[in-house]
Amino acid sequence: MSLHPTLQPYADAWTHSIEAISELLQPLAEAEWNRRTPCPGWSVRDVVSHVIGLDCEMLGDPRPIHTLPRDLFHVTNDHQRYMEMQVDVRRHHTAPEMTSELEYVVIRRNRQLRNESRDPGTKVRGPLGTELTLEESMRRHAFDVWVHEQDLRTALGRPGNLDSPGAHVARDVLLGELPRVVAEDAQAPRSSAVVFDVHGPVEFLRTIRVDIQGRGTLETAPALGPAATLTLDWETYVRLACGRVTPESVSDRLKTEGDPDLTTAILRNFTVTN
Repeated sequence: MSLHPTLQPYADAWTHSIEAISELLQPLAEAEWNRRTPCPGWSVRDVVSHVIGLDCEMLGDPRPIHTLPRDLFHVTNDHQRYMEMQVDVRRHHTAPEMTSELEYVVIRRNRQLRNESRDPGTKVRGPLGTELTLEESMRRHAFDVWVHEQDLRTALGRPGNLDSPGAHVARDVLLGELPRVVAEDAQAPRSSAVVFDVHGPVEFLRTIRVDIQGRGTLETAPALGPAATLTLDWETYVRLACGRVTPESVSDRLKTEGDPDLTTAILRNFTVTN
């Protein structure tokens, strides 16, 4: 295996999630592919199309030449238009066509990963013509595919893998966004701290400290007398952070203490995915 050791966890997480997705899809009747998922505007078929499209991008395949319909209410910005292209081009594909394409793309991606010898810092193509490192690309990809595995599980009533390798990648990705959410977006007071206490299959206690300049940092040490504390389960944390639910719809699974204006502002800005 020529894959760099720092990339291996992301390859393992992707493999675990993509195999789980393939397993979820095998027994589905054609009608089940049309079930709504928590992803706004997307059915099971659409989420699978998106996952296929993500892996095609990782392979460096050319993007489809396709004109989007004008009546897609859930597409409101350039990033969503970019992502919708791979989805809409497959909207009329049958279940066998979808599973066959997924299987073929997975075979190709496994071959790519077996032969991957590039350095983690190598610049690669990202969405909308951006550039990012190979490590960040693989990290984001492992995160995306795990989140979409969870979307499919919710739609199909097949919960699971909330503590899989992809879940731990997702934890780190989402925690990395918290300083910005608290300090910049929610405008937490300077020289304050906000505590997040998350329980369930993935557990953690993290503090965001906001310094005198208003910059946020992530710490593992608990804070004494925090400005606010948010306590919730891991699944709810993920669904909030990924924009799958509103704070109001999960208020019974969420406990807040401290400054109510601050907790409201944090929850209003909690979604970090596009």
